[in-house]
Amino acid sequence: NKPIIAVILCGGTGSRLWPLSRASYPKQYWALYGDGEETLLQQTHKRLQGLSDLIDPLLICNEDHRFIVAEQMRQLNVEPSAILLEPTRRNTAPAIAVAALKATETGEDPLLLVLAADHVIKNNPEFLRAIEAGKIHANQGRLVTFGIVPTKAETGYGYIEASQPLQADQFGGVNISRFIEKPDKQTAEK
Repeated sequence: NKPIIAVILCGGTGSRLWPLSRASYPKQYWALYGDGEETLLQQTHKRLQGLSDLIDPLLICNEDHRFIVAEQMRQLNVEPSAILLEPTRRNTAPAIAVAALKATETGEDPLLLVLAADHVIKNNPEFLRAIEAGKIHANQGRLVTFGIVPTKAETGYGYIEASQPLQADQFGGVNISRFIEKPDKQTAEK
């Protein structure tokens, strides 16, 4: 199995949780969920404990937040393999491309586990189980994406259309027909 580098994307502005979350201190750097001790960024890293083949994480953040990110990792006694700085926000794809270039600069070809620093995942054992199942496909050279079944039509998120219906306990994976980025309300309801 290839080693896994967790690429933690923590460059968001947190604009949807204003006024608590703001450009100078977005929501991923706040302790908003759980015991109030750990920030969303710290929880993102800690939820990977027990994952096999994991090596030091790579973090991507806004240049203005580099010290916050470094300090929050230091509090966990984590030494990232790198903290990459975005001079301006460029969305997810360019950040992942830069992470891939950094992760492979030594000639190695690790798996990248790309994570958003502002997600709340309540069932961590199932999350780790899904990652372990996804590693099988990733080690075969396939891209793997994880999703949840929506509980309501939402226009602020993207939708993954599976090639066939998923069973509740299916961890074997299915092909993806298409990805629909932030659909209008009528498409989301459909």
